[in-house]
Amino acid sequence: MSTQFLAFAISVLRMAFWLAILSAVFVPLERLFALHKQKIFRRQVAVDAAYYFLNALVPGLILGVPMALVVKVSHHVIPGAVTGAIAEWPMWARAAAAMVVGETGYYWGHRLAHEIPFLWRFHAVHHSAEEIDYLVSTRAHPVDFVWGRLWMLTPLFALGLVSPMRFSDGWIPALILIVGSFWGFFVHANVRWRLGPFEWLLATPGFHHWHHTMGLQRNCNYASMFPWLDRIFGSHYLPNSWPAQYGIPEPMAPTLVGQLVQPFMERPVETPVDAAPEPRSP
Repeated sequence: MSTQFLAFAISVLRMAFWLAILSAVFVPLERLFALHKQKIFRRQVAVDAAYYFLNALVPGLILGVPMALVVKVSHHVIPGAVTGAIAEWPMWARAAAAMVVGETGYYWGHRLAHEIPFLWRFHAVHHSAEEIDYLVSTRAHPVDFVWGRLWMLTPLFALGLVSPMRFSDGWIPALILIVGSFWGFFVHANVRWRLGPFEWLLATPGFHHWHHTMGLQRNCNYASMFPWLDRIFGSHYLPNSWPAQYGIPEPMAPTLVGQLVQPFMERPVETPVDAAPEPRSP
């Protein structure tokens, strides 16, 4: 028991250290290049910080069993010639393919979380933020968080782009999760940055903020890093302006416990939005 407690305490300290690093990077940027004027300790910031620790510690305990099942089932479904050929690719090729495949899997998991009402109950927690900054990236119900990770990691293991039997492969999913997580903080950041001609290649705050708008455009821009996936699948939306308002029309509990419980309760159907909000310039 003492060993488990020590491991837990070390994990918490490690996450606190990384949160301090992230804050040291993004807080000054959000002061210098602010898109919207808002306080550092805005509403719900404590709740979002709690989600940061919760989703860093809990989902990993849940994902082990389904990932092991994916590996076992994939051996019977996907021809060995396919996974064998992929295993022969050089490491850089498998890493690049894993980034694209993982992002594509996440895209569809994310899109389904918007289109299936039951899944939306959980994903609505993330969209309930009315003020956007880097820490909103961690605001996710654990069920929704695990759902997204399953869609991202399943094709990687199923196709053999990552194999639990190859120790050297461990850095590939780690790289994807680290890069994807950092980019998630970036695209949620309260900064008025665009990437010009590179915006078709990489997601930006301008791209993702429209995904959080209070209005019809919320059902767009599902990709976390590669916006060209939205172009391919017909969900890309990026005007030369910024959303006027963020959040959801449904009521959301203000506390962490309330938000964790609310998706399991019966909720009213979302009120249709007759018109999208007027965009605004920063």
